[in-house]
Amino acid sequence: MSAGGTTRRSPGGPDRAQPHGRADLHVHTLASDGTDGVEAILAHVTANTDLDVLGIADHERIDAAIAARTLARARGLRLEIVVGEEITTRDGHLLALFLEERVRPLRSMRTTIGEIHEQGGIAIPAHPLFPYPLCAQGWTLRRLLDSGDPRVRPDALEAFNPTTFGRLVHERVGAFAAAHGVATVGNSDAHEAAAIGTGFTTFPGRTAEDVRCAILAGTTGWEGSFHRTTAQLPTFGRQLRKYGRDMRAEVGGRVRRDGTGRDLGYPGGRFRPPRPDETGGVVRPREDAS
Repeated sequence: MSAGGTTRRSPGGPDRAQPHGRADLHVHTLASDGTDGVEAILAHVTANTDLDVLGIADHERIDAAIAARTLARARGLRLEIVVGEEITTRDGHLLALFLEERVRPLRSMRTTIGEIHEQGGIAIPAHPLFPYPLCAQGWTLRRLLDSGDPRVRPDALEAFNPTTFGRLVHERVGAFAAAHGVATVGNSDAHEAAAIGTGFTTFPGRTAEDVRCAILAGTTGWEGSFHRTTAQLPTFGRQLRKYGRDMRAEVGGRVRRDGTGRDLGYPGGRFRPPRPDETGGVVRPREDAS
């Protein structure tokens, strides 16, 4: 599960000499800006990685994550799926994990964290401290961490992210987290199946509930390898081609008035509205579209 560079490891986390779990909690699918659907993602992760837990966190939606969880459970996979969402707040991107309901974007990070916690979720600023509007900055994080209000306190920071966002501020994020006594996690921020596991969180135990408890207890660690400088360029090309296909499919469905649209990456995801299959089996027949 290496991106090709030197493997980095957190100074803390579970004893590596003892059995422990691995979780990649920041993965995108076709439903947002990823280039693979949930079927391909599940097949790749089960065949090519030793991850125990996978968090699907598309931008502003949770439908593909719920579909992936349904498929994994129906097929008896060893892999557990955490339903997540990468939410655009006015203060930067925020990972919300262990959700059952979508969280609305474009509000303050404080308000958004509060809503995540209200439904029992975990809130983690994604790729923080990078000087870009989509990344939470130090003044925002300090205000939340020092507020004394657990309802709006981030549960962890994404200290390892193998992308450009993460690479340039990696050491700063680790030092910031240590100074403020906040847990750290590592994730791949993968936009294609092959990149899943290039960054991951280590934790005592093996289950999704174990990783949740480890984040809250501050006993997580992380490992991963940064992408090479130009390694993400092919992914950007695949994303551009996906956007073109998506536009043609959306326009075509409206012109034909056949109740279809772009591929959201899960069984039933071409229908409008989407009709995810609940059994992990065959998608409903075409004539059922309306």
